[in-house]
Amino acid sequence: MAILPPPAIKHHRGRVPTRPELRRRSVRTGPHGYRQIRDFLLDRGAGELAHPGGTLYEHLARVAELLAAWGADEDLQAAGLCHACYGTDGYPQPLLAPSERLVLADLIGIRAESLVYLYGSCDRDLVYPALGGAGPVSFRDRFTGQMHTPREADVRSFTAAWHCATGIVHPRPAAAHRSRLASLERHPH
Repeated sequence: MAILPPPAIKHHRGRVPTRPELRRRSVRTGPHGYRQIRDFLLDRGAGELAHPGGTLYEHLARVAELLAAWGADEDLQAAGLCHACYGTDGYPQPLLAPSERLVLADLIGIRAESLVYLYGSCDRDLVYPALGGAGPVSFRDRFTGQMHTPREADVRSFTAAWHCATGIVHPRPAAAHRSRLASLERHPH
């Protein structure tokens, strides 16, 4: 079963630069671009919420920058920038309610929003032990309690975002994360 996107909306794209030295790999997302996404996150309180290493916004920006540096695709970079919008199983301070999925999808695109929802809705106690195992990974949506099996490509993207987000909070050698992402990306969708 694939990730269920929010109800259909037009898929918009616009330029979202990361750090100046990474502009050649800039994220393209949403109809408004990076400034609007940044302003949206800050308007929703990401700049005031404490997070290990600073504020939630600082964490979100570091995750997106790291994903860009690792060569992640644009949708995954956008998802990294917004990965905690619905809160997470380990960070229960949402910027948006799950009922507001269309708001985020309109800003960053359907695919990126679907990855954000997968990340935020993940029941970590059930899912994390299954990551890296053989066969499909079943996810339990912590908001609805429903079980589903995302596409393998979505699980790879989820895993890359997880490695990035936890690697920033709990530093590990960056080379290990890059090699893990590279191995995840080698498998075709």
